[in-house]
Amino acid sequence: MEKRFKVLMLNGSPKENGNIALAFNEMGKIFEENNVDFEIVQLGKKDIRGCIACGSCSNTGKCVFNDAVNEIAAKFEEADGLVVGSPVYYGSANGTLMSALQRLFYSSQFDKSLKVGASVVCARRSGCTATFEELNKFFTISNMPVATSQYWNNIYGGSDGEAALDEEGKQVMRVLARNMVFLMESIALGKEKMGLPKKEDHLWTNFIR
Repeated sequence: MEKRFKVLMLNGSPKENGNIALAFNEMGKIFEENNVDFEIVQLGKKDIRGCIACGSCSNTGKCVFNDAVNEIAAKFEEADGLVVGSPVYYGSANGTLMSALQRLFYSSQFDKSLKVGASVVCARRSGCTATFEELNKFFTISNMPVATSQYWNNIYGGSDGEAALDEEGKQVMRVLARNMVFLMESIALGKEKMGLPKKEDHLWTNFIR
């Protein structure tokens, strides 16, 4: 049976079998049940540098550094949804992931409107909500609806696999995946029945003249 939707999942943890992977696996169960194609890309250990503000991407539509960012940009363009997951480092997301996302969203020129976004965060104790808000900003500046759950999209655990004990957190991930599927279905139906919302040319206003 042909898959109905595609979801790209970016794991910012350097631990391939850590707690973010566990959260993604909970979501994956729901995607499989609903015939959604999903791909998990491990970014946490990749050598991804930050943006150098060279402006090359405005002419080429891709980042001047031809690494994992350009690879995932092509996958992102084809996807109906994007899930971004990170452990909490000092109340913030993983630095490698942030470098990747900043370059990905800035350098890619395709329209991201109405692709469904979701962020997933794990901490031993504190910092989840700050990191959750940090990651969601990439979606909300890009006309991307943000998928939510019955609680903030957090799961808790310190050592590898400890999040398996967080039954509520795992349930949050399953509900999140179901809501994400519903949003993708609703958007597809809306496009078919009503088309896309009217667009305006982007007006740029600087705070200082």
